[in-house]
Amino acid sequence: MIYFSDAELDNLLLEDIYRGDLTTRALNLGNVPARMQFKRKNAGILAGVTLAERLLRKLDLQAEILKQDGDYVEAMTPFLQVYGSAEKLHQGWKVVQCVLEWSCGVAQYTADMLKAARAEKADAQLLCTRKSIPGTRKLATAALLVAGGQIHRQGLSETLLVFTNHRRLLEDSENYTEIVRRLRAHAPENKITLEADDLAQFKQVALAKPDIIQVDKFSLEEVKEAQDFLAEQKLTCQISVAGGVNKNNIHAYAKLGIQMFISSAPYYAPPEDIKVVIEKAGE
Repeated sequence: MIYFSDAELDNLLLEDIYRGDLTTRALNLGNVPARMQFKRKNAGILAGVTLAERLLRKLDLQAEILKQDGDYVEAMTPFLQVYGSAEKLHQGWKVVQCVLEWSCGVAQYTADMLKAARAEKADAQLLCTRKSIPGTRKLATAALLVAGGQIHRQGLSETLLVFTNHRRLLEDSENYTEIVRRLRAHAPENKITLEADDLAQFKQVALAKPDIIQVDKFSLEEVKEAQDFLAEQKLTCQISVAGGVNKNNIHAYAKLGIQMFISSAPYYAPPEDIKVVIEKAGE
Protein backbone atom coordinates (compact mmCIF):
# COMPACT_ATOMS: atom_id res chain seq x y z
CA MET A 1 0.00 0.00 0.00
CA ILE A 2 1.19 3.50 -0.81
CA TYR A 3 0.40 5.86 2.06
CA PHE A 4 -1.09 9.27 1.36
CA SER A 5 -0.94 11.81 4.18
CA ASP A 6 -3.87 13.94 5.27
CA ALA A 7 -2.08 16.95 3.80
CA GLU A 8 -1.90 15.25 0.40
CA LEU A 9 -5.60 14.39 0.56
CA ASP A 10 -6.43 17.97 1.50
CA ASN A 11 -4.39 19.26 -1.44
CA LEU A 12 -6.32 17.06 -3.86
CA LEU A 13 -9.65 18.29 -2.48
CA LEU A 14 -8.71 21.95 -2.19
CA GLU A 15 -7.58 22.06 -5.80
CA ASP A 16 -11.27 21.93 -6.76
CA ILE A 17 -13.44 22.91 -3.81
CA TYR A 18 -11.66 25.67 -1.92
CA ARG A 19 -14.83 27.81 -1.89
CA GLY A 20 -17.46 25.08 -2.11
CA ASP A 21 -19.99 24.38 -4.87
CA LEU A 22 -21.63 27.59 -6.11
CA THR A 23 -24.22 25.73 -8.21
CA THR A 24 -25.46 23.63 -5.29
CA ARG A 25 -25.74 26.74 -3.13
CA ALA A 26 -27.57 28.69 -5.83
CA LEU A 27 -30.11 25.86 -6.26
CA ASN A 28 -30.51 25.51 -2.48
CA LEU A 29 -29.70 21.79 -2.68
CA GLY A 30 -27.10 21.75 0.08
CA ASN A 31 -29.02 19.79 2.70
CA VAL A 32 -30.80 17.33 0.38
CA PRO A 33 -29.93 13.75 1.47
CA ALA A 34 -28.46 11.94 -1.51
CA ARG A 35 -26.51 8.94 -2.74
CA MET A 36 -23.59 8.90 -5.19
CA GLN A 37 -22.41 5.78 -7.06
CA PHE A 38 -19.25 5.19 -9.09
CA LYS A 39 -19.16 2.67 -11.96
CA ARG A 40 -16.64 1.78 -14.65
CA LYS A 41 -18.18 2.31 -18.08
CA ASN A 42 -16.01 -0.49 -19.49
CA ALA A 43 -15.08 -3.77 -17.85
CA GLY A 44 -11.61 -3.82 -16.32
CA ILE A 45 -9.39 -3.47 -13.27
CA LEU A 46 -10.01 -1.03 -10.41
CA ALA A 47 -7.46 1.31 -8.86
CA GLY A 48 -7.71 4.34 -6.60
CA VAL A 49 -10.73 3.03 -4.68
CA THR A 50 -9.13 3.08 -1.24
CA LEU A 51 -7.80 6.59 -1.83
CA ALA A 52 -11.22 7.69 -3.10
CA GLU A 53 -12.87 6.39 0.07
CA ARG A 54 -10.40 8.34 2.22
CA LEU A 55 -11.05 11.52 0.24
CA LEU A 56 -14.79 11.15 0.74
CA ARG A 57 -14.43 10.53 4.46
CA LYS A 58 -12.47 13.79 4.70
CA LEU A 59 -15.75 15.46 3.70
CA ASP A 60 -17.65 13.58 6.46
CA LEU A 61 -19.40 11.40 3.89
CA GLN A 62 -20.34 7.77 4.43
CA ALA A 63 -18.48 5.82 1.76
CA GLU A 64 -19.01 2.11 1.16
CA ILE A 65 -16.47 0.17 -0.91
CA LEU A 66 -18.28 -2.51 -2.92
CA LYS A 67 -15.25 -3.69 -4.93
CA GLN A 68 -11.59 -3.46 -3.96
CA ASP A 69 -8.49 -2.10 -5.66
CA GLY A 70 -7.20 -4.77 -8.04
CA ASP A 71 -10.63 -6.33 -8.59
CA TYR A 72 -11.85 -6.91 -12.12
CA VAL A 73 -15.38 -5.58 -12.61
CA GLU A 74 -17.89 -5.82 -15.41
CA ALA A 75 -19.06 -2.67 -17.15
CA MET A 76 -21.42 -0.45 -15.13
CA THR A 77 -21.00 -2.46 -11.93
CA PRO A 78 -21.18 -0.11 -8.89
CA PHE A 79 -17.92 -0.34 -6.96
CA LEU A 80 -18.24 2.63 -4.58
CA GLN A 81 -21.32 4.26 -3.14
CA VAL A 82 -21.53 7.29 -0.90
CA TYR A 83 -24.24 8.85 1.29
CA GLY A 84 -24.51 12.38 2.61
CA SER A 85 -25.76 15.86 1.85
CA ALA A 86 -25.92 16.97 -1.77
CA GLU A 87 -23.46 19.77 -1.07
CA LYS A 88 -20.77 17.44 0.23
CA LEU A 89 -21.38 14.87 -2.49
CA HIS A 90 -20.89 17.48 -5.18
CA GLN A 91 -17.71 18.69 -3.48
CA GLY A 92 -16.26 15.19 -3.60
CA TRP A 93 -17.62 14.14 -6.98
CA LYS A 94 -15.12 15.49 -9.49
CA VAL A 95 -11.98 15.15 -7.37
CA VAL A 96 -12.72 11.49 -6.70
CA GLN A 97 -13.79 10.84 -10.29
CA CYS A 98 -10.52 12.25 -11.61
CA VAL A 99 -8.43 10.17 -9.18
CA LEU A 100 -10.34 7.03 -10.16
CA GLU A 101 -10.29 7.63 -13.90
CA TRP A 102 -6.57 8.30 -14.03
CA SER A 103 -5.66 5.52 -11.58
CA CYS A 104 -7.78 2.97 -13.45
CA GLY A 105 -6.20 4.06 -16.74
CA VAL A 106 -2.68 3.45 -15.41
CA ALA A 107 -3.70 0.15 -13.83
CA GLN A 108 -5.50 -1.09 -16.93
CA TYR A 109 -2.55 -0.36 -19.20
CA THR A 110 -0.20 -2.06 -16.75
CA ALA A 111 -2.43 -5.12 -16.61
CA ASP A 112 -2.68 -5.24 -20.41
CA MET A 113 1.10 -5.06 -20.78
CA LEU A 114 1.65 -7.83 -18.25
CA LYS A 115 -0.98 -10.03 -19.85
CA ALA A 116 0.67 -9.65 -23.25
CA ALA A 117 4.16 -10.36 -21.88
CA ARG A 118 3.16 -13.31 -19.70
CA ALA A 119 1.40 -15.00 -22.60
CA GLU A 120 4.95 -15.53 -23.92
CA LYS A 121 7.06 -15.45 -20.74
CA ALA A 122 5.20 -16.52 -17.60
CA ASP A 123 7.54 -14.80 -15.14
CA ALA A 124 7.81 -11.51 -17.04
CA GLN A 125 7.93 -8.38 -14.88
CA LEU A 126 6.99 -4.82 -15.80
CA LEU A 127 9.01 -2.20 -13.92
CA CYS A 128 7.85 1.38 -14.30
CA THR A 129 10.27 4.27 -14.36
CA ARG A 130 10.59 7.76 -12.83
CA LYS A 131 9.35 9.39 -16.04
CA SER A 132 5.86 10.02 -14.74
CA ILE A 133 3.77 13.13 -15.32
CA PRO A 134 5.10 15.72 -12.81
CA GLY A 135 3.15 15.65 -9.55
CA THR A 136 1.49 12.29 -10.25
CA ARG A 137 4.19 9.76 -9.39
CA LYS A 138 2.62 8.62 -6.14
CA LEU A 139 -0.82 8.07 -7.68
CA ALA A 140 0.79 6.28 -10.61
CA THR A 141 2.86 4.06 -8.34
CA ALA A 142 -0.18 3.00 -6.33
CA ALA A 143 -2.07 2.20 -9.53
CA LEU A 144 0.65 0.16 -11.19
CA LEU A 145 1.28 -1.89 -8.02
CA VAL A 146 -2.43 -2.75 -7.84
CA ALA A 147 -2.22 -4.11 -11.38
CA GLY A 148 0.85 -6.26 -10.69
CA GLY A 149 3.54 -3.90 -11.96
CA GLN A 150 6.72 -3.14 -10.05
CA ILE A 151 8.77 -0.03 -9.28
CA HIS A 152 11.92 0.41 -11.37
CA ARG A 153 13.43 3.43 -9.62
CA GLN A 154 11.34 5.78 -7.49
CA GLY A 155 14.40 7.87 -6.75
CA LEU A 156 18.13 8.20 -7.28
CA SER A 157 19.21 6.97 -3.88
CA GLU A 158 18.03 3.36 -3.95
CA THR A 159 19.59 1.70 -7.02
CA LEU A 160 22.81 1.66 -9.03
CA LEU A 161 22.20 2.41 -12.70
CA VAL A 162 25.04 3.79 -14.80
CA PHE A 163 24.02 5.80 -17.87
CA THR A 164 26.24 7.20 -20.59
CA ASN A 165 25.71 10.60 -18.95
CA HIS A 166 27.50 9.25 -15.86
CA ARG A 167 30.35 7.73 -17.83
CA ARG A 168 31.06 10.88 -19.85
CA LEU A 169 32.19 12.50 -16.59
CA LEU A 170 34.72 9.75 -15.81
CA GLU A 171 38.34 9.98 -16.92
CA ASP A 172 38.30 6.40 -18.22
CA SER A 173 34.73 6.27 -19.47
CA GLU A 174 35.00 2.94 -21.28
CA ASN A 175 36.71 0.98 -18.54
CA TYR A 176 33.57 -0.93 -17.64
CA THR A 177 35.41 -3.43 -15.45
CA GLU A 178 36.70 -0.60 -13.25
CA ILE A 179 33.24 0.99 -13.12
CA VAL A 180 31.74 -2.28 -11.89
CA ARG A 181 34.55 -2.79 -9.39
CA ARG A 182 34.08 0.66 -7.89
CA LEU A 183 30.34 0.22 -7.58
CA ARG A 184 30.67 -3.17 -5.88
CA ALA A 185 33.19 -1.76 -3.43
CA HIS A 186 31.05 1.26 -2.58
CA ALA A 187 27.62 -0.43 -2.44
CA PRO A 188 28.09 -4.18 -1.93
CA GLU A 189 24.41 -4.79 -1.11
CA ASN A 190 23.11 -3.39 -4.38
CA LYS A 191 22.80 -4.98 -7.79
CA ILE A 192 24.69 -3.16 -10.52
CA THR A 193 23.00 -2.13 -13.74
CA LEU A 194 24.78 -0.55 -16.69
CA GLU A 195 22.88 0.82 -19.66
CA ALA A 196 24.03 -0.01 -23.19
CA ASP A 197 23.15 2.34 -26.03
CA ASP A 198 24.05 -0.02 -28.86
CA LEU A 199 25.15 -3.58 -29.52
CA ALA A 200 28.88 -2.83 -29.67
CA GLN A 201 28.71 -1.15 -26.27
CA PHE A 202 26.62 -4.03 -24.92
CA LYS A 203 29.38 -6.51 -25.70
CA GLN A 204 31.99 -4.39 -23.91
CA VAL A 205 29.74 -3.89 -20.90
CA ALA A 206 28.88 -7.58 -20.67
CA LEU A 207 32.52 -8.56 -20.28
CA ALA A 208 32.66 -6.42 -17.10
CA LYS A 209 30.01 -8.74 -15.60
CA PRO A 210 27.45 -6.35 -14.11
CA ASP A 211 24.33 -7.94 -12.69
CA ILE A 212 22.01 -6.38 -15.27
CA ILE A 213 22.49 -4.69 -18.63
CA GLN A 214 19.68 -2.32 -19.53
CA VAL A 215 19.39 -2.06 -23.30
CA ASP A 216 17.90 1.15 -24.62
CA LYS A 217 15.72 1.11 -27.75
CA PHE A 218 17.19 -2.17 -29.04
CA SER A 219 15.40 -3.85 -31.92
CA LEU A 220 14.28 -7.46 -31.60
CA GLU A 221 17.23 -8.51 -33.76
CA GLU A 222 19.67 -6.61 -31.55
CA VAL A 223 18.25 -8.16 -28.37
CA LYS A 224 18.58 -11.62 -29.91
CA GLU A 225 22.19 -10.93 -30.87
CA ALA A 226 22.90 -9.66 -27.35
CA GLN A 227 21.45 -12.86 -25.89
CA ASP A 228 23.57 -14.96 -28.25
CA PHE A 229 26.70 -13.07 -27.17
CA LEU A 230 25.99 -13.78 -23.49
CA ALA A 231 25.50 -17.45 -24.26
CA GLU A 232 28.70 -17.67 -26.31
CA GLN A 233 30.71 -15.98 -23.54
CA LYS A 234 28.97 -17.99 -20.81
CA LEU A 235 27.97 -14.78 -19.04
CA THR A 236 25.06 -14.75 -16.59
CA CYS A 237 24.09 -11.09 -16.42
CA GLN A 238 20.43 -10.37 -17.13
CA ILE A 239 19.08 -8.16 -19.89
CA SER A 240 16.37 -5.61 -19.17
CA VAL A 241 14.67 -3.98 -22.14
CA ALA A 242 13.90 -0.25 -21.96
CA GLY A 243 12.96 2.52 -24.35
CA GLY A 244 9.73 2.37 -26.31
CA VAL A 245 8.32 -0.75 -24.64
CA ASN A 246 4.52 -0.67 -24.68
CA LYS A 247 1.51 -2.98 -24.81
CA ASN A 248 1.78 -3.32 -28.58
CA ASN A 249 5.34 -4.68 -28.70
CA ILE A 250 6.09 -6.19 -25.28
CA HIS A 251 4.93 -9.67 -26.34
CA ALA A 252 7.54 -9.81 -29.12
CA TYR A 253 10.40 -9.13 -26.68
CA ALA A 254 8.92 -11.56 -24.15
CA LYS A 255 8.89 -14.22 -26.87
CA LEU A 256 12.69 -13.96 -26.91
CA GLY A 257 12.70 -14.89 -23.20
CA ILE A 258 13.22 -11.41 -21.74
CA GLN A 259 11.92 -11.21 -18.17
CA MET A 260 12.45 -7.56 -17.19
CA PHE A 261 10.75 -4.71 -19.03
CA ILE A 262 11.36 -1.06 -18.12
CA SER A 263 8.61 1.29 -19.25
CA SER A 264 6.84 4.57 -18.58
CA ALA A 265 4.01 3.81 -21.03
CA PRO A 266 1.34 3.12 -18.34
CA TYR A 267 1.67 6.68 -16.99
CA TYR A 268 0.45 8.11 -20.30
CA ALA A 269 -2.48 5.73 -20.82
CA PRO A 270 -5.89 7.29 -21.53
CA PRO A 271 -8.02 7.60 -18.36
CA GLU A 272 -10.76 5.03 -17.95
CA ASP A 273 -14.33 6.37 -18.06
CA ILE A 274 -15.96 6.41 -14.62
CA LYS A 275 -19.71 7.02 -14.52
CA VAL A 276 -20.97 8.98 -11.50
CA VAL A 277 -24.67 9.07 -10.59
CA ILE A 278 -26.03 11.31 -7.82
CA GLU A 279 -29.67 10.89 -6.82
CA LYS A 280 -31.91 11.45 -3.84
CA ALA A 281 -31.33 8.95 -1.06
CA GLY A 282 -33.74 6.03 -1.22
CA GLU A 283 -34.33 6.22 -4.97
